[in-house]
Amino acid sequence: MSVLFVTGTGTEIGKTVTTAAIAAAALARGRSVAVLKPAQTGVTAHESGDAAEVERLAGPVTTAELARFPDPLAPSTAALRAGLPPVLPQDIAEAAAKLDASHDLVLVEGAGGLLVRFDADGHTLADAARLMDAPVLVVVQAGLGTLNATALTALALRSYGLDSPGVVVGSWPAEPDLASRCNLADLPDAAGAPLLGLVPEGSGGLSPRDFRAAAPGWLAPVLGGSGAFRIPT
Repeated sequence: MSVLFVTGTGTEIGKTVTTAAIAAAALARGRSVAVLKPAQTGVTAHESGDAAEVERLAGPVTTAELARFPDPLAPSTAALRAGLPPVLPQDIAEAAAKLDASHDLVLVEGAGGLLVRFDADGHTLADAARLMDAPVLVVVQAGLGTLNATALTALALRSYGLDSPGVVVGSWPAEPDLASRCNLADLPDAAGAPLLGLVPEGSGGLSPRDFRAAAPGWLAPVLGGSGAFRIPT
């Protein structure tokens, strides 16, 4: 995978930290990495966004944003409220292709879930991934309710003709409850794809040094993990 889209089953579930973990693992293997955030919402011009957070945690990656909207809303609504043009699927695909020409890995982090609207015509991150014929990694929650959300996202991916390498739990609790433990076995069935990572809760609060050292162990080898990744039994 030279271009990998990263989406989620919702917002605030660990997409940015998961993106940073994948970037850190790739950098540890000597790969060059770019991170593209098509639409950053809820952040002003002078604040640090998701791409900058990935760089802080993971290390020297190339970062790019296509648009920034101050309201913490879906990109389509945030663009409209700001009086700014929306980000279109072809804009995302063209930016990712340009980064792909000079990097070993390009990570494209979406906003919210897969079908969040980017413009008034209802285009989504899935439309951009389809233009590139790129795989889409799904970041999911650990606990109750995640199986339904994961299955719906997987269904949407199939409807667009998109492949997914698998799912990553974006915030794996230190003391998982019964639902979380059972979901480890059930998530691959819901997703129709393997479980490829468990990012511990609070990982974004680690020092960059500790984050980079630990990140490869959170991921399966297909995502650049060290091979130490194990699913708890």
